[in-house]
Formats: sequence, structure tokens, C-alpha cells
Amino acid sequence: MSTTTNTRPAKTSGPTLQQVTALVAGREITMRLRSKSFLISTAILLLGVLASVVIGGFQSQQGVDRITVAVVGSAERAVADSEALEAQSVGTEDEARELVRSGEVEAAVVPDNSADNGTGVLVIADDAPPVDVVQALSLTPPVELLDDSAESPFLAYLVALAFGLVFFMSAMTFGATIAQSVVEEKQTRVVEILMSTVPVRALLAGKVIGNSVLAFGQIALIAVIATIGLLVTEQTPLLSAVGPAVLWFVVFFLFGFVLLAALFAATASLVSRQEDVGAVTSPVTMLVMIPYFLVILFNDNSTVLGIMSYVPFSAPVGMPMRLFLGEAQWWEPIASLLILLATTAVTIVIGSRIYSNSLLRMGGRVKLMDALRGR
Repeated sequence: MSTTTNTRPAKTSGPTLQQVTALVAGREITMRLRSKSFLISTAILLLGVLASVVIGGFQSQQGVDRITVAVVGSAERAVADSEALEAQSVGTEDEARELVRSGEVEAAVVPDNSADNGTGVLVIADDAPPVDVVQALSLTPPVELLDDSAESPFLAYLVALAFGLVFFMSAMTFGATIAQSVVEEKQTRVVEILMSTVPVRALLAGKVIGNSVLAFGQIALIAVIATIGLLVTEQTPLLSAVGPAVLWFVVFFLFGFVLLAALFAATASLVSRQEDVGAVTSPVTMLVMIPYFLVILFNDNSTVLGIMSYVPFSAPVGMPMRLFLGEAQWWEPIASLLILLATTAVTIVIGSRIYSNSLLRMGGRVKLMDALRGR
């Protein structure tokens, strides 16, 4: 009696959607990291951030003019050893406060022997922490603001400029890369080969994830470099004021860029020539430019910033700016982030449909409604 042995090879399952997506994302990251222009531009950007922070710190510490501060009684000892401060003695703390309000002195240093103050002195300023005065002292005393309703207007402008510029440059740089990549694959018909082996969803997800990782990495490096620069130049008060807002900016940027990346990929799939990329992606470009101009022009307008912080496309700059100014409640960034996450999810679904229905349609520009309907 003989037995029959089944010699057919066992079925092997192909790579999963997650594995294919990871491969596409890895390809996007590798191609960018092999680009000399990308590496050079990133290095220049990081060096520029570090240089601006370090130079600003050294200039604030090496100013030629001495800073005039009002001092009361025993607090004069804390100012005496500082070459950057010029003490103006007054009899009472009330007189010192009046000099600060009138602008005759930058700040006032008065005795303070409260239990939670180990330095023995208190710095009094008008409407913004006097970073130069605190740095010039040999100790770190608490600061009392006579008008704590607002940050320094100049510092607020610089922070708004930094948030707006970093968001604009990163979103535009990597968004344009995604759009050009999509159209290049259509124009050279490489996409036909890719789609025979790679699911469309994996192709789109890989492009978005790969470029999002690069953009997020660049933003994180900028934040780290800026922090190092502030620490090296001993600008601790400025770091403590800006640090929390920067961390929230990094988080909001991650999800905000994913939203924009999906839109860049979807709109670019509507055309088959590089010459048409600018026209078809111009609405997305406007969504990047509008927050940049709004946060710079209206950085002191609480109403505009409040609206920006809840609109998904502008939340990555609007909400961190409000956090820096102290205008947002603890729950507001969480609520804004949830709105951004929901909008990003919906955008990915719609963008994936447009991308899938347009990718193999060559020739003229595909109408948006046809792409949505799959006609």
C-alpha cells in the first residue's frame, strides 16, 4: 500500500499593507537624505537658528550701556557686584515702583525676606520680565510685574515671526516635494509600474508618512538647537518663557503637516505635467501662507489669535502663540488638537479618494468633482 505525499509548496502571503507603506516611506526618506541640496539647506537652516540665538544672547550680555535700576536699602548689595547694572538708590519701595512705572529705570530691586524667596531680593518690572536685569544679577530672584497682562511686544513679535516662518518654510518645502514626486511619477508613467505591485493607499500613505517624518525631524532639530543656544548663552528666563509654547508647536506641526501633505499629494495627482503643479496646488499653498501672515500681523490681537487657534490649518501657529502670551486655558490646546486630528482624518480619507481616482488618468487636468466621484 502506497501513500501520497502532498509536495505542493505552501502558500506564502505577500507583504502586508503596513509593510508596503513602510517600504514606500523608507524610499521617500532615503531619497531625500541622499539629496545634497536637502542636506545643505537643512544644515544652513540649523546653523542660522543657532547663530541667531547665540548672537542675540551675547549682544544682550555685552551691551555698552549699563542698565539703570532702582534699589532700596539692603538690596543694593545684590546690584553692587554687577558691571552691567547701575544702581539708583531710593528711600522706599513705593518710590522705586513709581520710577519703574514712569520708565525712568528699567526695573527695581527691593528687599524681600519672604519664606519662599531664598535670594532676599525681589525684581519689580513694568509689563515684561526684565531678562537683562535678571541675567546681570549674581542670583536668580523672583520677578513681580506691575502690569502682567502682556508679554514684551518685541519679544511677542519675534516669537510670532519664528513660529510663522518655520511653519511656512517646512510646510512649503516638503509639501512641494510631495507634489513634484507625484507628478513626476505620472509624467514618466512610473506610477503604472508601482500600482501593479503597490496598493494605491500604501503609495499615498508612504509618501505622506516619509515626508512627515523628515519635516517633523527638521522641526525637532530646530527646537533642540534653539534650546542649546539659549542654554549656552545663559538665557534661562527666555527659555522658560518660550519653551512650553515651542513644545506645543512641535506637536501641532506634526499633525498639521500630515493634513497639508495629504492635500498636496491629492491635488498634484490631478495633473500630469510639472508645469501645472503650481496652479493646481495654489489653494493648498494659500492655506500655508495665510497663517504665516496672520500670526505676524495680528500677534497682539487676541480675537484673531483665538480664531486661528481653532482653525485646523492655522492652529499649529495660533495655539502655541496664545500659550506663549498666556491667553489660553489649560484645556484649549487639547480641544484644538482634537479638532485638528479629526480634520486630518477626514482630509486623508477624501485625499485618498482623489489620489486613487486620478493617478492613472493621463493627459489633461482631472476635474476635482470627477476625481471625487471616480468618473
